Amino acid sequence: MRITAIANQKGGVGKTSTCVNLCAGLGLLGKKVLLVDMDPQANSTSGMGIERESLESSIYNLLIDNTTLAECTLSTAWKGVSIIPAVIDLAGAEVELVAAISRETRLKKALKDADSYHHIIIDCPPSLGLLTLNSLVAAESIIVPIQCEYYALEGLSQLMNTIELVRSHLNATLALDGLLLTMFDSRTRLSKEVAEEVRSRFGDKVYKNSIPRNVRISEAPSHGRPIQYYDADSPGSTAYNKFAKEALKRWQNKED
Repeated sequence: MRITAIANQKGGVGKTSTCVNLCAGLGLLGKKVLLVDMDPQANSTSGMGIERESLESSIYNLLIDNTTLAECTLSTAWKGVSIIPAVIDLAGAEVELVAAISRETRLKKALKDADSYHHIIIDCPPSLGLLTLNSLVAAESIIVPIQCEYYALEGLSQLMNTIELVRSHLNATLALDGLLLTMFDSRTRLSKEVAEEVRSRFGDKVYKNSIPRNVRISEAPSHGRPIQYYDADSPGSTAYNKFAKEALKRWQNKED
């Protein structure tokens, strides 16, 4: 079982799309995957086709009420993928966790019983609060999506500092898996310049495969489907499948 957090405190970088479509891609590669939606906006939940209004249990109950993992986990319609969904109540968990015992390790303890999965992918909120901290403490590694736009590196140093603090005090084994370039438009000089700058700064930590700006990726969540099931022949689907294979290869190389 490998636990990976997808995080960037900057919104609009393709973080949730990456979570949903990476999970779908891994499922299509024959892996058993659990998506953990730690974002109060619950976009991964709806993006997987789960109706939030009908939920009896969610990640909120797992963190705050000590509900069991099995009670909070749902199967999805997509091959190999299950989910612990989020609801808007999760926003209140930030406040409730402040006074809680072992507040930073709630998620880590809860996921100890999830050893039947090959991969657990955590969708972090676009902030550096207690929900993200729980995610980083539980994770072995982190993937950072970066959009190919002008403010691409804004706030990235703050995220890297947070990772170092977590390593120093709470999770010494947390590793940076890599940075994923998203919303890449090969027709514009700006996208190429941003990609070049990111690769020059982070070298082989940047995934070789990038995610193109593709309208089908944007449409898929409104239909409650990962891109691979919404439009399997689209450039977005092809890109996320290639990324899933690349991520899997990196993980396997680290384990060898």
